[in-house]
Amino acid sequence: MNKPELRKENIERRRSLAPDERSRLSHEIVDRLFAEINFTALHILHCYISLEHFGEVETDIIFSRVWELHPSIITTAPRVDDDSREIHSLIYQPDTPTSKGSWKIPEPAGSEVVAPESLDAVIVPLLCFDRRGHRVGYGKGFYDRFLKKCRPDCIKAGLGFFPPVESIDDINDADTPLDLCVTPAEIFRFPQST
Repeated sequence: MNKPELRKENIERRRSLAPDERSRLSHEIVDRLFAEINFTALHILHCYISLEHFGEVETDIIFSRVWELHPSIITTAPRVDDDSREIHSLIYQPDTPTSKGSWKIPEPAGSEVVAPESLDAVIVPLLCFDRRGHRVGYGKGFYDRFLKKCRPDCIKAGLGFFPPVESIDDINDADTPLDLCVTPAEIFRFPQST
């Protein structure tokens, strides 16, 4: 299937999850993420702020756990710049206020930008992914452009409720593969990604 077909199908699949089921699965995903990644080795972590009305994996669990267990980690979250069509990674701590961006997504209201090259791990949103580590997002390419600026050793991780599809038919050079994807039941690693 191609990205538009997969996007439509997986938006519907996520909408079919009841809020309590989504919360339970989100906790299972986060538990697996923390078992997989050595957070003590991270200095700067970028993570998206999840949207309940999009039915995304709940990342407030990740932020809370990092702030409690690994307070030395600098956490950042995205701000979308519509003019440049780029994501900027801004400092996001427990006391950081947020404001709604142009996409009605909560974004850090501060001004402390962290360069993508400084990030040790990036947790990205997705609708689905395939067995080669390619993802289907919301179709604007923001995260693909952002991930290309990160260091090769930066951990690029996706969070998904569902197992991978076999392949995404319309992958192109603009797509940036993930290193791993975490689901409630399993962790998928993609060392062969190029």
